[in-house]
Amino acid sequence: MAAGNNVDLVGNVTRDPELRFTPSGQAVATFGLAVNRRWQNRQTQEWEEAVSFFDIVCWAQMAENVSESVSRGTRVMVTGRLEQRSWETQEGDKRSKIEVVADEIGPSLRWATAQVQKNERREGGGGANLGGPGGGGGSRPVANEPAAGAPAYDHDEEPF
Repeated sequence: MAAGNNVDLVGNVTRDPELRFTPSGQAVATFGLAVNRRWQNRQTQEWEEAVSFFDIVCWAQMAENVSESVSRGTRVMVTGRLEQRSWETQEGDKRSKIEVVADEIGPSLRWATAQVQKNERREGGGGANLGGPGGGGGSRPVANEPAAGAPAYDHDEEPF
């Protein structure tokens, strides 16, 4: 990850993950996340709250796992990076949005329990992004990115 572009969020899923596949067969899932912030107003002593909404994108095996494990209302922790995507509408209008590309997603156990079930390793990719930076293995793809040679997500198309 690039320095200065790391994001850690804890919030509630606002819509069920939508699982899609690129033309090359790469899985990509998207969902919304609401993050609440509460504070006490020092003058009125009243509690105030603000909610921020984020679009989360995840790739490969994580995308498939998220689509099977997460649903609207689930409280999750997301670690990832911010990425801006731009496109042009059919009418010629330019649009852009900032998304969180997830590197890790997990259930929050603050008010819930979870049962974790490990997936079996798949040939050619199930464990391809294990290990940290500098772990060697030049053929290993960057964590949560399409494998080398696979067409990447088309950033010019409209959002999901």
